[in-house]
Amino acid sequence: LFDTAETILGALIFSTFFPLYITEHIDTKIYSLVYGSSFLLSFFLALYLGKVADEKAIRKHLFVIFVLLTTLLGVSLHFVYMLPVLALFVYSLMAVSHQQSMVFYNSLLASFENRGLISGIGVTLGYVGSVIALMFLAKILEIPSVFLIVPLIFFIVSAPSIVFLENLNKKSNVNLGKVFMNRSFLLFIVSLLCVTEVANTLIAMMGIYLKKVYLLDDAQVYKTIGFSALGGVVGGIFWGKVVSKHSSRKIFPFGFFLWLAFLVSLYLAPKELLIGIGFLGGFSLAHLWTVSRVYLIENFPIGEVSVRMSFLSLTERISSSLGLFVWSFLLFVTKDNYKLSALLMSVFPITGLLVWLYKTYSSSFTRR
Repeated sequence: LFDTAETILGALIFSTFFPLYITEHIDTKIYSLVYGSSFLLSFFLALYLGKVADEKAIRKHLFVIFVLLTTLLGVSLHFVYMLPVLALFVYSLMAVSHQQSMVFYNSLLASFENRGLISGIGVTLGYVGSVIALMFLAKILEIPSVFLIVPLIFFIVSAPSIVFLENLNKKSNVNLGKVFMNRSFLLFIVSLLCVTEVANTLIAMMGIYLKKVYLLDDAQVYKTIGFSALGGVVGGIFWGKVVSKHSSRKIFPFGFFLWLAFLVSLYLAPKELLIGIGFLGGFSLAHLWTVSRVYLIENFPIGEVSVRMSFLSLTERISSSLGLFVWSFLLFVTKDNYKLSALLMSVFPITGLLVWLYKTYSSSFTRR
């Protein structure tokens, strides 16, 4: 349910209503700079608080604190939205708080025995939340009431998580220096970043891509993206079951081939097959979000789970900005050839696969 709640919050506040509102009053470049800086701050704060959480076993406590703080900051936007500079400041704090809640929420997955299926169900319900947000709530909400209603929905839907999720009562002395020097961990993060580059770029640009390349109208775009959501719903359950039966180490590499297949199919597919391609995109996203957090829990010290999850959050944020930069560069080089630019994004899953193979080979050599 928390996956549902945070997806509703993200779709309506972070992705839609606030950016549209604030860019009417503040230069877009300033907004982007402030918003991007909040993610950098969030990472370093998550590293510090993650270390504290792992050493004192207070992961659940921090999760609850940041859910409540995110709610309060969101509601505050309702009262300060007439002061754009102050609203942007509050919004940035809310973004930091939201990211912290996600880090400690993901760390609590370690307290479950069947982590794969639980993670997959979370991804599925997250897609349900995005559908509810964009297809129903977005049509009836408006500024400033959205800043009051959506944070309260976030809190209400998150409430069962606050009450029923169990704390992971495992303490560990975390050495951040050793975490940063762990080559296997850093290579995994780089390979994960290569996949999230493609995923987050396509999430941001798919609507524009479908209009530019296939000349789809709004209804057709929504239909294709809707099938992408269906792929995510099915994929969450599918990959959750698969990773429960097999180790995440075996299942994670499938992501490189899924995204490579998606990009090649997107280049070759005629208009009649777009719905199937949309389904494949959602199915691939479900793999990424379901398996990555399980992998971090299963393959690295469980006592350091909060610190490790802060890196998962970092890859999401870096890829969101860097991927769009690369996409813009490719469009410039190809003279706005959208299909070729999308195909050239294949360099990311290929690079990720090579990094993964190097990580696997070097780890095997070290063990010998």
